[in-house]
Amino acid sequence: MTATPQRHRRTRRLTLSALALTAGAGAMVAAALPAGAAGGATTAPAGKAAGRYVDVQMLNINDLHGNLQPPQGSSGTVTERQADGTTKAIPAGGVEYLATSLRKAREGHPFSVTAAAGDMIGASPLLSGLFHDEPTVEALNKLNLDVTSVGNHEFDEGRQELLRMEYGGCHPVDGCYEYGKTYEGAKFPYLAANVTDVKTKRPLMSPTWVWKKDGVKVGFIGVTLEGTPDVVTAEGVKGLKFGDEVETINKYAKELERQGVKSIVALIHEGGLPASAAYNDSCESGGGISGAIVDIAKNVSPQVDALVTGHTHQAYACTIADPAGNPRTVTSAASFGRLFTETNLTYDRATGDIVRPAVKTANRLVGRDQPKAADMTELINRWNALAAPIANRPQGFISADIAGRGSDAFEKPLGDVIADAQLEALAPAAKGGAQLAIMNPGGIRSDLAFAKSGDEAADGIVTYGEAFTVQPFTNMMNVVDLTGAQLVTALQQQVSGPVNGPAPKILQISKGLTYTLDMTKAGADRVVVDSVKLNGAAIDPARTYRVAMNEFLAGGGDGFTVLKEHKNKLVGLSDLDAFNAYLTAHSSEGAPLAPPVADRITVIK
Repeated sequence: MTATPQRHRRTRRLTLSALALTAGAGAMVAAALPAGAAGGATTAPAGKAAGRYVDVQMLNINDLHGNLQPPQGSSGTVTERQADGTTKAIPAGGVEYLATSLRKAREGHPFSVTAAAGDMIGASPLLSGLFHDEPTVEALNKLNLDVTSVGNHEFDEGRQELLRMEYGGCHPVDGCYEYGKTYEGAKFPYLAANVTDVKTKRPLMSPTWVWKKDGVKVGFIGVTLEGTPDVVTAEGVKGLKFGDEVETINKYAKELERQGVKSIVALIHEGGLPASAAYNDSCESGGGISGAIVDIAKNVSPQVDALVTGHTHQAYACTIADPAGNPRTVTSAASFGRLFTETNLTYDRATGDIVRPAVKTANRLVGRDQPKAADMTELINRWNALAAPIANRPQGFISADIAGRGSDAFEKPLGDVIADAQLEALAPAAKGGAQLAIMNPGGIRSDLAFAKSGDEAADGIVTYGEAFTVQPFTNMMNVVDLTGAQLVTALQQQVSGPVNGPAPKILQISKGLTYTLDMTKAGADRVVVDSVKLNGAAIDPARTYRVAMNEFLAGGGDGFTVLKEHKNKLVGLSDLDAFNAYLTAHSSEGAPLAPPVADRITVIK
């Protein structure tokens, strides 16, 4: 059945610099702003004149990625600063707990709006990904999400699938999943102000949306990162153009003002990296924030009163001065539903604007020590029953946690396993004759956990569902020709090209490939060229090597532009199939797979 957009049924509703900032994630923040300044300049009197000022609560999430159940491994915890100054990993996340947390937060707040900053779907665990994320949109409807921006992962399956997510209809290939039921679509709008059709020049989806209640109006502008084509397969963004975030937001801020909307929030799927990993450390005491969002925040029009961000999966609730020099909140609630941000906006009915000095914001923990929302439990059980025949199928065994997404190391133990799996699958001459394999770290979406969340008696079985959570994209594997010089250039692009930054994207490599990263040096010099070896022999710049990689990397994904220069491509099995085959071949109940030592990349700091 082909998905046909229907009339919307809404029922509600770049420089990288570190800054010492003035606001806090754990403590409520209030920025001082002089009376008469631009961008929310009206200062509320101490007593707040009766009826003039309205407290508007804004609740925000980002980067849920279809994690309806508590994420496994370290992806299911957040770092919390304790009273004695130490930090502790706290279990968090799961839509049953997120629903409870948001509903509690809304109590006593008649003016409350819930907004998200993208990547609600895509790169999802099997419970959602197997059904093209219909379960997640259903859950978001139950959460009373009012509006979201698109993120890069909303484009994983292309524009038509994204439109189906919003407007409904059964999947054009897989059809309807529940007998007698048609997928109804989202009860909230997706905003994509900086995503335009190359041919028509028109926005793919609505650029703005205005929340209204009893005369109070708050406008939202939604954008994804301009670099979305660098982090999505070419097919996913075919025929689309992604514009500059700042230019787009400033353009639509003016349009909202012309419509009489003076209170404006930007939902931006781009983010930063806080100096502190603790969600409840303040930006000021924690050392500030760096990353792309800093320049965006410093240049977005003062007409915009708050920036809700995402993409980097980090937790921060900060202030960064707008172009007029006035403090403005910039927030992110980590990822996977482990936190939500609560921002209290004081709305002045007389001016229609937000009183910027009175804005307070903080990230809130979605702990698992609270009751589960019964409607979410029913939703999860219903979809789990449909997924069970596939999800529960054993694929292999592990002896302990194998860290992937949750590892901060350049070389991740699970990255070694995945690269080895790809090499083994494609090494036979008939399969492509691969001599080595490389894997993008962003494609590793989780850890392999010995024990499932809340089940400490688990026996190390890796199910199909758990393997899918690690490798959810089902990218097809490619084997290509690269020269030794191109291979070295790819390694250098990790630390000198578009992927370089506060957290470089270091390729995961298969056994036999070794090299040294000297992080005391700068740019491409960080790769010690003489140290790059394959099976103990120095890489020959003039020699051709057969290299296995997924189709995303082969297309130059993540900014590895040199990889697009490959020749003699052979398309093989999917990355998930390679991963599962390796787990089956290299583990058993009596001889489980142990975490690798991760000693292929030597790092000098």
